[in-house]
Amino acid sequence: MRIEQATIQGTFLRRYKRFFTDVRLEDGSIVTAHCPNTGSLKGCLEEGRPVVLRDTADPARKLRYVFQSIRVGEHWVNVDTGLPNQATYEHVVAGLIPELAGYAEAKREVKYGENSRIDLLLTGAKGQKCWVEVKNTTYALGTSAAFPDAVTERGLKHLGELARQVALGDRAVQFFFVSRNDVERFRPADDIDPEYATALRRAAKSGVEILAYAHEVLPTSLTLSRKLPIDLG
Repeated sequence: MRIEQATIQGTFLRRYKRFFTDVRLEDGSIVTAHCPNTGSLKGCLEEGRPVVLRDTADPARKLRYVFQSIRVGEHWVNVDTGLPNQATYEHVVAGLIPELAGYAEAKREVKYGENSRIDLLLTGAKGQKCWVEVKNTTYALGTSAAFPDAVTERGLKHLGELARQVALGDRAVQFFFVSRNDVERFRPADDIDPEYATALRRAAKSGVEILAYAHEVLPTSLTLSRKLPIDLG
């Protein structure tokens, strides 16, 4: 997936009030960028790390810049929770994810469940359905990608809704879009949200499929890298 908007680089200073990020640009000026992520971004936000901002160039926006990614060690980590949904859609349409290939139609943001919208609904030529929920994953525990990075009631709700679709006879997939390429496997973050971790294991036993793919994150692109083994413990 290509990032179409112009990007600029700077240095991370601080995040506050959840959605605000102060960044020092290369010319020395300090700007406040919108942080499109409600999680804690645990392990990512360290003062002095390089960051990438998207420049919306939109005079109507209160905050012109959007915090897109931060460099952790030798790798960029995407923090924008909006990008994985579009990228996953593009991957599926291009047939890059074997487990989600072969469907005749792919729709985004389809209403279902209890006032929810599924990130991706795949429909086969004979009407068979596959419901795909996408979760941006930035947290790492050693060499394992882990989700979530903060307690998530919304995530719990989504797992329950996926399980209900399986009970109705459809496929349902929890797809963890790992927004970094320095990990070897995926696991639930029991240390952050044990209730979610338990629910994920329960959902898997009920037939919800768990997939995780690492991505190579660059300032102007998100590229599918490889499938990660799932360790549910």
